[in-house]
Amino acid sequence: MSTQTADNGIVTLRAHRPVEEAADKLAALIEAKNIILFARINFAADAQHAGLAMNPSQLLVFGNPRAGTPLMQAAPTAALDLPLKVLVWQDDDGEAWFSYNATHYLQTRHGLPADLMKAVDAVAALVQAAAAD
Repeated sequence: MSTQTADNGIVTLRAHRPVEEAADKLAALIEAKNIILFARINFAADAQHAGLAMNPSQLLVFGNPRAGTPLMQAAPTAALDLPLKVLVWQDDDGEAWFSYNATHYLQTRHGLPADLMKAVDAVAALVQAAAAD
């Protein structure tokens, strides 16, 4: 499984299945952990409704107030990046990918203490499980 972290703080992993199936698997893992799935936005479907075409792309927005609230109390600007988000998208070669913000990026961006970042680290485990063959 390839993991790439760009200098911009984005982590990207190959999905090994089509976008819809990959998003379904991630959503099921989120809900199995009793994490709230706040939204699932299907950008390609929205584009189609507007008469535009784009590769499959879905954004899952999820979190847990018990985990996110302390982050926002420590740095109110953390609310710009919370709840957590994972983008499931297809490139022009037909490969599907998961992308999300790296923990270190969020910590640095908002000046958050390291001891509060464990809750954010959970996104990596969820995505790795969803990306597994």
